[in-house]
Amino acid sequence: MIDLFGADRAGSTARADDRSARPASVRRRLRAYRSARREQRGDRPPPRVAVPSFFTLMNLLCGFMALTQVADAAFVLACWLIVLAGFFDLLDGVMARLTGADSPFGVQLDSLSDIVSFGVAPSFLLYGYVLDTFNPLGMIVAALPALCGAVRLARYNMTADESDKEGFEGLPIPGQAIAVVALILAAENSAWDGRFALDSLRVVLPVVIVLSGLMVSSIRFYAIPMPSLEAVRTHPSKIAAYGLAGLLIVGLQERGLLIVLTAYLLHGVGRALYKLVRALVAPVPDERLGS
Repeated sequence: MIDLFGADRAGSTARADDRSARPASVRRRLRAYRSARREQRGDRPPPRVAVPSFFTLMNLLCGFMALTQVADAAFVLACWLIVLAGFFDLLDGVMARLTGADSPFGVQLDSLSDIVSFGVAPSFLLYGYVLDTFNPLGMIVAALPALCGAVRLARYNMTADESDKEGFEGLPIPGQAIAVVALILAAENSAWDGRFALDSLRVVLPVVIVLSGLMVSSIRFYAIPMPSLEAVRTHPSKIAAYGLAGLLIVGLQERGLLIVLTAYLLHGVGRALYKLVRALVAPVPDERLGS
């Protein structure tokens, strides 16, 4: 007698085993696919990079918003958005050090954000505020901060691992942007009685050329030290100077910005001139004269 029910039970058991084996096979294939994708993509930044990258993107957002405000002729608001972008640019470096998230990804993202916030936005601000009345020369002059800023950032990216953490070669691009902002805010401040009026190419042209040239120069400018007990012990005068600069900016606003940026630029240029003079007046060793 043929056991039809037994055959049905065996068939159903085989089908159940086959169904249970399918998810395991699919999971194995998915794991193999993900592994192959990881090998194709190579190394990816660790998840902790998201913390400083958030502040970097806020820097970029402020730069974009500054561009929109220039288009609407809201120049003062555009200036303060660039200042806010500088604050976020400072914070992303601090957070990268605190979280140990320094990475090539962060360097590239920071540079891409900086060229918008501190290169394109100040150039567009200069053009919209004063230089649009001096075309076609006005367009070329207005483009200088963006062009020299791009060169400055590319050079920094090439030497980022080798550079001295105590300072930078060339004026940092945020410093140039804040200097432009300080001049425009001072010109807009009625309390200054028009002493900083930027309505002449003879005034704007030297300022833009000097700031742009300093970015691509070899003059070294100090970096802002990260606030820490070690920094206070090793660089107490620097910490005190930057603390005083912060108080001046908060208390005097645009006048404080102008004072602080002028002092920063004069300090960097003055140190470079002092070293040059010392090198020129220093006695040359006999072996050098012989060679």
